[in-house]
Amino acid sequence: MTDFSLASLRSAAAMVHAQVPPTPQYVWPLLAARAGCELWVKHENHTPTGAFKVRGAITYIDWLRRTHPHVTGIITATRGNHGQAQVRAATAAGLKATIVVPHGNALEKNAAMRAFGATLIEHGHDFDSAKAEALRLSAEQGLFMVPAYHDELVRGVASYGLELFDAVPDIDTVYVPVGCGSGLCGTIAARDALGLNTKVVGVVSAHVDAAKRSFEAGRLLASPTAYTFADGVAVCTPVQAALDYFGPRADRFVAVTDDEVAAAIRHYWQDTHNLAEGAGAVALAAALQEKDAMRGKKVAVILSGGNGDMSQMAEILGGATPVVRQDMRKAI
Repeated sequence: MTDFSLASLRSAAAMVHAQVPPTPQYVWPLLAARAGCELWVKHENHTPTGAFKVRGAITYIDWLRRTHPHVTGIITATRGNHGQAQVRAATAAGLKATIVVPHGNALEKNAAMRAFGATLIEHGHDFDSAKAEALRLSAEQGLFMVPAYHDELVRGVASYGLELFDAVPDIDTVYVPVGCGSGLCGTIAARDALGLNTKVVGVVSAHVDAAKRSFEAGRLLASPTAYTFADGVAVCTPVQAALDYFGPRADRFVAVTDDEVAAAIRHYWQDTHNLAEGAGAVALAAALQEKDAMRGKKVAVILSGGNGDMSQMAEILGGATPVVRQDMRKAI
């Protein structure tokens, strides 16, 4: 396993900070009052790609260039934030980048990936289908397949955990969105490297809860569909390596409904005037779900990204919850 010592994580953070300044963590009074606790928000929506994934891409592409110097291009599957991050880092390193997304993916995330320089391909109707196509194209075209989870991604992502815990070392509980797991594992790695006792809680969609069920069962379990508008956590099959790491180290998992996530997005806007995408709001939704248990404690939530499509955000801020069904792919 990659070295997750404090020295290793500090080195990775220095590499990240050469390109991406630390993001802020704030206690917003209205939001804290709503949550009934001292609530710290870690603003990963303030990075150059609008999401935390930019961190891991920097360390991963650095690793790739050192260990596979003959690689000329990468390919990966994404719902958007991972793809933006990888394209940004790859093109900066002189590599071509091909990105595979499912049909009906967020239009503005697709546009952002193209703007960063990606060749974008649409395939299938969920992340797992896009991943299978990316693997096929990788073999066919000789492109290096970038996984959604890798220890070098975790090393970079851990930098936000270091920033948060350096600023607020006595947090009781931190809620972290879980897609493929780099955010959760990075937060745990930072906590453990600093020797803290903070409880790290994974948050998933109640509609795509395979990571929660896998954690509780101690083995990989899959979800049959990915029908949630919180596309960043819409992963049907968890990653074994991520489960191996967070399984014995996470405190627990919480599942939140789309209605709870939509409400959390509105709360972020009302109380802080920050826009959170669906996956970016799940941690707040979980903290509010567990409000009674967290009352009076020092709590943190990771606002992991703010890349929501304008039409969907308008619908949510207007009071609705986007409906996601098999016959309504556009909403995914």
